[in-house]
Amino acid sequence: MVDDRSESQDTTTTNAGIPVPSDEHSLSVGRDGPLLLHDAYLIEKMAQFNRERVPERVVHAKGSGAYGTFRVTEDVSAYTCADLFQPGRETPMLARFSTVAGEMGSPDTWRDPRGFALKFYTREGNYDMVGNNTPVFFMRDPQKFQDFIRSQKRDPRTGLRDNTMQWDYWSLSPESAHQVTWLMGDRGLPKTWRHMDGFSSHTYQWINARGERFWVKYHFQTDQGNDFLTQEESDRLAGEDADHHRRDLFEAIERGEYPSWTLRMQIMPVAEAADYRFNPFDLTKVWPHADYPLIEVGRMTLDHNPENHFIHIEQAAFEPANLVRGIGASPDKMLLGRIFSYPDTHRYRIGVNYNELPPNRPRVRVRSYSKDGHMRHDAPDTGAVYHPNSFGGPDAARQEGEEQAGWRVEEADLVREAYTPHRDDDDFVQPRALIRDVMDDAARGRLVSNVVGHLSSVTDDGVLSRALDYWRSIDAETGERIAGGVRGA
Repeated sequence: MVDDRSESQDTTTTNAGIPVPSDEHSLSVGRDGPLLLHDAYLIEKMAQFNRERVPERVVHAKGSGAYGTFRVTEDVSAYTCADLFQPGRETPMLARFSTVAGEMGSPDTWRDPRGFALKFYTREGNYDMVGNNTPVFFMRDPQKFQDFIRSQKRDPRTGLRDNTMQWDYWSLSPESAHQVTWLMGDRGLPKTWRHMDGFSSHTYQWINARGERFWVKYHFQTDQGNDFLTQEESDRLAGEDADHHRRDLFEAIERGEYPSWTLRMQIMPVAEAADYRFNPFDLTKVWPHADYPLIEVGRMTLDHNPENHFIHIEQAAFEPANLVRGIGASPDKMLLGRIFSYPDTHRYRIGVNYNELPPNRPRVRVRSYSKDGHMRHDAPDTGAVYHPNSFGGPDAARQEGEEQAGWRVEEADLVREAYTPHRDDDDFVQPRALIRDVMDDAARGRLVSNVVGHLSSVTDDGVLSRALDYWRSIDAETGERIAGGVRGA
C-alpha cells in the first residue's frame, strides 16, 4: 500500500518519491554560471532518458497488442488435459501482433508475414503460442533461420531494404516456395490485424488424462472475416499512416468493437504420423483439411488496451518453451530451435528476470529455484535456494511426471539430417495447389502483379533468372505470366 503523506497529490517527485525543487530550472552558480553535478534531479532525468530504450526485437520489432479472454466452447478433453482447454474454462490472455522483418519505426502495411503471439495466464502457469498469420514458414531447419532473417533485413552496405537479397535467398532455398506464395498473395497484406487468421504453424502434441498423445495444429480464425489491402492501398497507407494496424486495433477496442477469433484444431493420432503423405513436422507444409478437418475449441476476445504500451507490449516476452501440462513439443526442428532461442533473446533484451515483469508474470504461485540477477525483486518461494534441500522446498518428483508435462518429443536417435520425405513430399506441390485450387482468377492476377512488382527491382540477372524459374516450378502458367510481366516492366 502507498503511504502518501505529501501535501499535494500533484507534486512532482524524484524516482525515490522525494518532492523536486523545479521541473524547469537547473541548479547553477549564479543566473548564468555553470551547472552543478549535485543537482541530483537533473542528473536523474538525464541519466534515465539516456537509458529509457531497451534493444528492439531482432525479429517482430514493430507491433502492438491487447489483453482479453479465451473461452472454451466445445469439449476437447478427450485430446488434452491442459487446464485452459477444459469445458467452460475462461482464461485471461495477452495477444501481440507484429510484422516480421521491419524495424520499430517501419510501416505496418509493408508486405510481410504477421506475428500472432498469445500468452495464456492459465491455472497451471503461463502457456505461450508464438505463431504467424500463415500456416507455414520459409524453412524447416533452424540452422537456416539467422541467414534468412539477414536476407530480409537492410543491406549493411547501403542501409536499404533490398529485394535482390530476398530473392537470392528464396530462389536458393526451394523449401521457401509455399510461404513465399502465401506472402505474395492476398494474405501478405492483411487489411488490419483484426482481419487476419493466426496459426501455430508448428505441430504440437496434446496429451489427454489417460496419457494418450495426438499431433495438433492451431488455427485461430478471425470472426471479423479475412480481408486484405491491395499493393496500391498498402503503399499509400505506408506513407499516410505508418501505424495503421496499431491504431486500428487500439481504436476498435476503445469503441467497444472487441475483435475475436475462433480456435479450431487439426488433430492427428500419433500412430498416423509415420506413414502420412507429408512429413507432419515440416514447417513448410500444411495438413490438408480434407485429411484432418478443423475441430472447434473456443474463442478468444480482446477487450482491454494496455495502459502503457512499453510496459505491457514492448516488455512482453512470448516463448514456445512455455508448455503447460497436457501440451508438448513435436519433432519439428524449427519449433525445437525456438524453444531455446526465445527465452535466450528475452534474457538479453529485457533482462534475466523478465518473467517478473507485469505482462509476463504468471497468475499462479511461482516456486522456482532461480535467484538474484539484474532487477530481481521477488524472493524465491522455496524455503531454500537449491535442490535437493531439507527445508520443504518444491520437488519435481511430486508432480505427475515428465510424460504428463509434455516434454518428451518422440523416441529417436539424435542426428543431423534432412527430413525423411513422405509419399507426396515436394516443395512445390502445396503452393501449386494454393494457386490452382484455392485462388480464383482475380486472386491469381493480384498474385502475379504483386510478384512482378517485387521482382522489378531485383538488380542481379542471375537472381532474377533463378526467381523466375522458381515460380515456373511452383506453377508453369503463373511463372510464365510473371516472366512476361517482368520483361514488360
